[in-house]
Amino acid sequence: MIKVAVAGCAGRMGTAVVNVVTAAEDMELVCGIDPYGVDKDLGYQVFANIDDALAGAQFDVLVDFTQPSVVEATLRKALPAGVDCVVGTTGLSNAKLEELAALAPEGTALFFAPNFTTGAVLMMQFAKAAAPFFPEAEVIEMHHCNKKDAPSGTAVRTAQIINEARGRVSTAPGSETEIEGAEGARGALVEGVPVHSVRSMGYVASQEVIFGSMGQTLTIRHDSWDRDSYMPGVLLGIRNVGECAGLVVGLENFME
Repeated sequence: MIKVAVAGCAGRMGTAVVNVVTAAEDMELVCGIDPYGVDKDLGYQVFANIDDALAGAQFDVLVDFTQPSVVEATLRKALPAGVDCVVGTTGLSNAKLEELAALAPEGTALFFAPNFTTGAVLMMQFAKAAAPFFPEAEVIEMHHCNKKDAPSGTAVRTAQIINEARGRVSTAPGSETEIEGAEGARGALVEGVPVHSVRSMGYVASQEVIFGSMGQTLTIRHDSWDRDSYMPGVLLGIRNVGECAGLVVGLENFME
Protein backbone atom coordinates (compact mmCIF):
# COMPACT_ATOMS: atom_id res chain seq x y z
CA MET A 1 0.00 0.00 0.00
CA ILE A 2 1.46 3.34 -1.09
CA LYS A 3 0.89 6.06 1.49
CA VAL A 4 0.22 9.39 -0.20
CA ALA A 5 0.06 13.05 0.85
CA VAL A 6 -1.42 15.65 -1.49
CA ALA A 7 -0.15 19.24 -1.43
CA GLY A 8 -2.73 21.73 -2.63
CA CYS A 9 -5.51 19.32 -1.67
CA ALA A 10 -8.18 22.05 -1.46
CA GLY A 11 -7.59 23.27 -5.02
CA ARG A 12 -9.23 21.97 -8.17
CA MET A 13 -6.36 19.73 -9.28
CA GLY A 14 -5.63 18.73 -5.71
CA THR A 15 -9.24 17.67 -5.17
CA ALA A 16 -9.13 15.50 -8.29
CA VAL A 17 -5.90 13.87 -7.06
CA VAL A 18 -7.41 13.21 -3.64
CA ASN A 19 -10.43 11.53 -5.22
CA VAL A 20 -8.42 9.26 -7.51
CA VAL A 21 -5.94 8.29 -4.77
CA THR A 22 -8.79 7.48 -2.41
CA ALA A 23 -10.38 5.25 -5.04
CA ALA A 24 -7.14 3.37 -5.85
CA GLU A 25 -6.93 -0.04 -4.21
CA ASP A 26 -3.15 0.08 -3.83
CA MET A 27 -2.97 3.56 -2.26
CA GLU A 28 -3.88 5.20 1.02
CA LEU A 29 -4.51 8.93 1.33
CA VAL A 30 -2.68 9.81 4.54
CA CYS A 31 -3.19 13.56 4.57
CA GLY A 32 -3.54 16.76 2.63
CA ILE A 33 -1.37 19.87 2.83
CA ASP A 34 -3.12 23.17 2.22
CA PRO A 35 -3.55 26.27 4.41
CA TYR A 36 -6.94 26.83 2.75
CA GLY A 37 -8.14 23.36 3.72
CA VAL A 38 -7.25 23.28 7.41
CA ASP A 39 -10.56 24.75 8.58
CA LYS A 40 -12.68 22.74 6.14
CA ASP A 41 -14.23 19.34 6.78
CA LEU A 42 -12.69 17.47 3.86
CA GLY A 43 -13.00 14.04 5.42
CA TYR A 44 -9.29 13.50 5.97
CA GLN A 45 -6.46 15.10 7.94
CA VAL A 46 -5.15 18.36 6.50
CA PHE A 47 -1.99 20.20 7.56
CA ALA A 48 -1.25 23.84 6.88
CA ASN A 49 2.30 23.25 5.62
CA ILE A 50 4.90 20.60 4.86
CA ASP A 51 6.63 20.98 8.23
CA ASP A 52 3.43 20.10 10.10
CA ALA A 53 2.73 17.23 7.72
CA LEU A 54 6.18 15.66 8.17
CA ALA A 55 5.86 15.98 11.94
CA GLY A 56 2.31 14.65 12.12
CA ALA A 57 2.07 11.91 9.50
CA GLN A 58 4.03 9.19 7.70
CA PHE A 59 3.78 8.99 3.91
CA ASP A 60 5.80 7.51 1.06
CA VAL A 61 4.87 9.88 -1.76
CA LEU A 62 4.02 13.56 -1.88
CA VAL A 63 1.96 14.76 -4.86
CA ASP A 64 2.22 18.50 -5.51
CA PHE A 65 -0.21 20.51 -7.63
CA THR A 66 0.15 23.92 -5.99
CA GLN A 67 1.76 27.09 -7.35
CA PRO A 68 5.26 27.96 -8.60
CA SER A 69 5.76 30.23 -5.58
CA VAL A 70 4.98 27.38 -3.16
CA VAL A 71 6.32 24.16 -4.63
CA GLU A 72 10.04 24.87 -4.17
CA ALA A 73 9.72 25.46 -0.42
CA THR A 74 7.71 22.24 -0.06
CA LEU A 75 10.24 20.16 -1.98
CA ARG A 76 13.13 21.58 0.05
CA LYS A 77 11.59 19.93 3.12
CA ALA A 78 10.05 16.76 1.67
CA LEU A 79 12.99 15.50 -0.40
CA PRO A 80 15.64 15.64 2.37
CA ALA A 81 13.15 13.74 4.56
CA GLY A 82 13.28 10.84 2.10
CA VAL A 83 9.81 11.38 0.62
CA ASP A 84 9.45 10.62 -3.08
CA CYS A 85 7.79 13.55 -4.82
CA VAL A 86 5.45 13.61 -7.83
CA VAL A 87 5.19 17.17 -9.10
CA GLY A 88 2.82 18.63 -11.67
CA THR A 89 3.32 22.26 -10.67
CA THR A 90 5.16 24.03 -13.48
CA GLY A 91 7.35 27.13 -13.37
CA LEU A 92 10.59 25.61 -12.06
CA SER A 93 13.59 25.55 -14.40
CA ASN A 94 15.54 22.38 -15.12
CA ALA A 95 18.44 23.81 -13.14
CA LYS A 96 16.18 24.36 -10.13
CA LEU A 97 14.75 20.84 -10.40
CA GLU A 98 18.26 19.41 -10.48
CA GLU A 99 19.21 21.49 -7.45
CA LEU A 100 16.19 20.26 -5.50
CA ALA A 101 16.70 16.61 -6.50
CA ALA A 102 20.26 16.80 -5.19
CA LEU A 103 18.86 17.43 -1.70
CA ALA A 104 17.32 13.96 -1.56
CA PRO A 105 19.10 11.00 0.04
CA GLU A 106 20.09 8.08 -2.15
CA GLY A 107 17.06 6.13 -3.35
CA THR A 108 14.65 9.08 -3.16
CA ALA A 109 13.24 10.53 -6.37
CA LEU A 110 11.82 13.79 -7.66
CA PHE A 111 9.50 13.02 -10.56
CA PHE A 112 8.35 16.05 -12.54
CA ALA A 113 5.97 15.98 -15.49
CA PRO A 114 5.05 19.16 -17.36
CA ASN A 115 1.87 17.35 -18.37
CA PHE A 116 0.25 14.23 -16.94
CA THR A 117 -2.14 13.51 -19.80
CA THR A 118 -1.09 10.57 -21.95
CA GLY A 119 -2.26 12.44 -25.07
CA ALA A 120 0.04 15.40 -24.38
CA VAL A 121 2.98 13.06 -23.84
CA LEU A 122 2.25 11.38 -27.18
CA MET A 123 1.93 14.82 -28.82
CA MET A 124 5.46 15.62 -27.66
CA GLN A 125 6.75 12.26 -28.88
CA PHE A 126 5.12 12.81 -32.29
CA ALA A 127 6.72 16.27 -32.40
CA LYS A 128 10.08 14.69 -31.65
CA ALA A 129 9.65 12.33 -34.60
CA ALA A 130 8.64 15.14 -36.97
CA ALA A 131 11.20 17.75 -35.94
CA PRO A 132 14.17 16.54 -38.05
CA PHE A 133 12.08 16.71 -41.24
CA PHE A 134 10.72 20.26 -40.99
CA PRO A 135 12.84 23.44 -40.98
CA GLU A 136 10.23 25.46 -39.10
CA ALA A 137 8.19 24.75 -35.97
CA GLU A 138 5.97 26.84 -33.71
CA VAL A 139 4.02 26.05 -30.55
CA ILE A 140 0.68 27.65 -29.67
CA GLU A 141 -0.68 26.80 -26.23
CA MET A 142 -4.10 27.80 -24.90
CA HIS A 143 -5.07 27.67 -21.23
CA HIS A 144 -7.65 29.06 -18.83
CA CYS A 145 -7.19 32.66 -17.75
CA ASN A 146 -6.14 31.76 -14.18
CA LYS A 147 -3.07 29.74 -15.12
CA LYS A 148 -0.11 30.97 -13.12
CA ASP A 149 2.66 30.68 -15.72
CA ALA A 150 3.19 31.49 -19.38
CA PRO A 151 4.33 29.75 -21.45
CA SER A 152 3.09 26.46 -20.01
CA GLY A 153 5.49 23.78 -18.85
CA THR A 154 4.23 21.55 -21.64
CA ALA A 155 5.05 24.18 -24.27
CA VAL A 156 8.54 24.72 -22.88
CA ARG A 157 9.20 20.98 -22.78
CA THR A 158 7.87 20.58 -26.33
CA ALA A 159 10.22 23.30 -27.58
CA GLN A 160 13.14 21.62 -25.83
CA ILE A 161 12.29 18.26 -27.40
CA ILE A 162 12.01 19.79 -30.88
CA ASN A 163 15.36 21.54 -30.49
CA GLU A 164 17.07 18.36 -29.30
CA ALA A 165 15.54 16.26 -32.08
CA ARG A 166 16.49 18.52 -35.00
CA GLY A 167 20.00 19.12 -33.71
CA ARG A 168 20.51 22.49 -35.35
CA VAL A 169 19.81 26.17 -34.84
CA SER A 170 16.35 27.23 -36.01
CA THR A 171 16.03 29.36 -39.13
CA ALA A 172 12.49 30.47 -38.16
CA PRO A 173 12.06 34.26 -38.32
CA GLY A 174 12.22 35.82 -34.88
CA SER A 175 11.73 39.12 -33.14
CA GLU A 176 13.57 41.03 -35.88
CA THR A 177 10.40 40.75 -37.99
CA GLU A 178 8.16 42.46 -35.42
CA ILE A 179 6.88 45.89 -36.36
CA GLU A 180 7.36 48.85 -34.05
CA GLY A 181 4.73 48.96 -31.32
CA ALA A 182 3.93 45.26 -31.66
CA GLU A 183 6.95 43.73 -29.97
CA GLY A 184 6.22 40.20 -28.85
CA ALA A 185 4.08 39.36 -31.88
CA ARG A 186 6.39 36.44 -32.72
CA GLY A 187 6.02 35.02 -29.22
CA ALA A 188 8.77 33.89 -26.90
CA LEU A 189 11.75 32.15 -28.45
CA VAL A 190 12.25 28.97 -26.40
CA GLU A 191 15.17 26.78 -27.49
CA GLY A 192 14.89 28.34 -30.96
CA VAL A 193 11.15 27.63 -31.21
CA PRO A 194 8.57 30.46 -31.18
CA VAL A 195 6.01 29.80 -28.42
CA HIS A 196 2.70 31.66 -28.20
CA SER A 197 0.48 31.64 -25.08
CA VAL A 198 -3.28 32.24 -25.17
CA ARG A 199 -5.11 32.80 -21.86
CA SER A 200 -8.89 32.93 -21.92
CA MET A 201 -12.04 31.68 -20.26
CA GLY A 202 -13.37 28.65 -22.09
CA TYR A 203 -10.07 26.77 -22.26
CA VAL A 204 -8.74 24.13 -19.89
CA ALA A 205 -5.55 23.06 -21.68
CA SER A 206 -4.82 22.84 -25.41
CA GLN A 207 -1.67 22.90 -27.50
CA GLU A 208 -0.80 22.92 -31.19
CA VAL A 209 2.60 22.17 -32.67
CA ILE A 210 2.82 23.47 -36.23
CA PHE A 211 5.60 22.27 -38.50
CA GLY A 212 6.30 23.81 -41.90
CA SER A 213 8.44 23.01 -44.91
CA MET A 214 8.24 23.77 -48.63
CA GLY A 215 4.64 23.33 -49.78
CA GLN A 216 3.32 21.62 -46.64
CA THR A 217 2.47 21.95 -42.97
CA LEU A 218 1.92 19.38 -40.25
CA THR A 219 -0.18 20.24 -37.20
CA ILE A 220 -0.24 18.11 -34.05
CA ARG A 221 -2.88 19.12 -31.50
CA HIS A 222 -3.95 17.94 -28.09
CA ASP A 223 -6.97 19.16 -26.10
CA SER A 224 -7.86 18.49 -22.50
CA TRP A 225 -11.37 19.49 -21.41
CA ASP A 226 -11.44 17.96 -17.94
CA ARG A 227 -8.93 17.61 -15.12
CA ASP A 228 -9.80 13.93 -14.87
CA SER A 229 -7.67 13.48 -18.02
CA TYR A 230 -4.59 14.02 -15.86
CA MET A 231 -5.42 11.38 -13.28
CA PRO A 232 -4.24 8.16 -15.02
CA GLY A 233 -0.84 9.83 -15.44
CA VAL A 234 -0.78 10.94 -11.81
CA LEU A 235 -1.47 7.37 -10.66
CA LEU A 236 1.25 6.13 -13.01
CA GLY A 237 3.70 8.56 -11.42
CA ILE A 238 2.77 7.58 -7.88
CA ARG A 239 3.11 3.88 -8.64
CA ASN A 240 6.51 4.20 -10.34
CA VAL A 241 8.37 6.95 -8.45
CA GLY A 242 9.37 4.55 -5.66
CA GLU A 243 11.44 2.56 -8.14
CA CYS A 244 13.43 5.63 -9.20
CA ALA A 245 16.17 7.82 -7.75
CA GLY A 246 17.23 11.39 -8.41
CA LEU A 247 15.48 13.58 -10.97
CA VAL A 248 13.10 12.01 -13.49
CA VAL A 249 11.39 14.32 -16.02
CA GLY A 250 8.47 13.30 -18.21
CA LEU A 251 5.66 10.79 -18.00
CA GLU A 252 7.04 9.04 -21.07
CA ASN A 253 9.57 7.39 -18.75
CA PHE A 254 6.73 5.28 -17.33
CA MET A 255 4.70 4.75 -20.52
CA GLU A 256 5.91 1.43 -21.88
